[in-house]
Amino acid sequence: MTGLGQPPAGLQTVLASGLRNWQLRAARWPWWAQVCGVYALARVFSLLVFLAVARHQGPSPWGPARPGYLDFIGIWDSAWYERIYREGYPAQIPRGADGRALENPWAFYALFPALVRAGNALTGLEWRVLAPLLATAAGFVAVLLVYKLFRQFAGHAPSLWGVVFVSAFPVSPILQVPYAESLNLALLAAGLYLMVRRRYLAALPVVVLMCLSRPVGVPFAAMVGLQLLWRIRRRERDPMPAAEFARLAALALVSCVAALAWPVLAWAATGDLRAYTDTEMAWRGGNLVLFKPWFDMGTRLFGPVGGILAPLVLAAAAALCLVSGPVRRLGPVLRLWCASYGLYLFAFLHPQTSTFRMLLPLFPLALAAALVSRSRAYRVCLLLMFLAGQIVWVTWLWSWAQLPGGGDYPP
Repeated sequence: MTGLGQPPAGLQTVLASGLRNWQLRAARWPWWAQVCGVYALARVFSLLVFLAVARHQGPSPWGPARPGYLDFIGIWDSAWYERIYREGYPAQIPRGADGRALENPWAFYALFPALVRAGNALTGLEWRVLAPLLATAAGFVAVLLVYKLFRQFAGHAPSLWGVVFVSAFPVSPILQVPYAESLNLALLAAGLYLMVRRRYLAALPVVVLMCLSRPVGVPFAAMVGLQLLWRIRRRERDPMPAAEFARLAALALVSCVAALAWPVLAWAATGDLRAYTDTEMAWRGGNLVLFKPWFDMGTRLFGPVGGILAPLVLAAAAALCLVSGPVRRLGPVLRLWCASYGLYLFAFLHPQTSTFRMLLPLFPLALAAALVSRSRAYRVCLLLMFLAGQIVWVTWLWSWAQLPGGGDYPP
């Protein structure tokens, strides 16, 4: 007699055999089909999570209760991108009576809405349909490039598991909504791949586009500069001909210029030197002081003593992660990128619930997670944790539920 709630032994055998046969067939697919299959399954799971949570969504600033899928994913910053798509950017920065900038579209980079506008001209499809399609398609391109990048450091199996972890990461539902994250991930993965392959001139247009999609230009420029210094320091063991030095130096220079492109464009369009920086401060409610927001948030969460120690412990943990064995296997470019981006977040970010989404560019660590152990049980357990995290993230942060003081935590 079988236990309560357990399928008969014969059914278990059939299911196990069917799963093994499916795995064997899938293993014979070309790498790109396996990668796309993994990503498609992850996005279907996220779709089901969105649909389930939308059924419990009450009225929100964007519409009535129980919205459909396309309406539900079109909220939060999606609405800002749609506004840019329809109206463009304001010629002046809106300011309050105290002179402080108000929230406005200049906080959001132009490449994603511009591509949707181009797609509209070609297909006639409107934002509501075209923007999620473009974001999802960019996600497919991103994971293909992520796999190609991971294969520079590991075999097929751990690289594919790295793609699994990127695809199922708790904030990965953002890759199928009208945000610029999937587009930026594709461009970032392409830029890092070209860096690893030392195709520095080919990386130039990719880096420029990346810097017009999301604000990752500063840490990327820092990474390229550090890589240049690293190559100079190791030139006796790893010779760097003059032509290669010139190409890498050119990429470093272009990266620095591109990192400043959006603030300069905002200045040129509005005549306001501080147009972009003041707009960013509108979401903070105060002036930027490097590193201070982390200690302020630490004090708020853990008290005066714990608030000082918590950011330092977090920074120490990040440093230990970067010198760990699995991360060292990623090579200098990816390690320098993770270090540069992590330092950028620590210096400039105002920590809040959106911080989880900001961790997505640290995607190379997904390969390190796959390299921690070859145990299938470990990898499957981590995958299940990520899938459960998606449910938590969508339910807690994407769904709107007004706080007692007004507003809600942003995703």
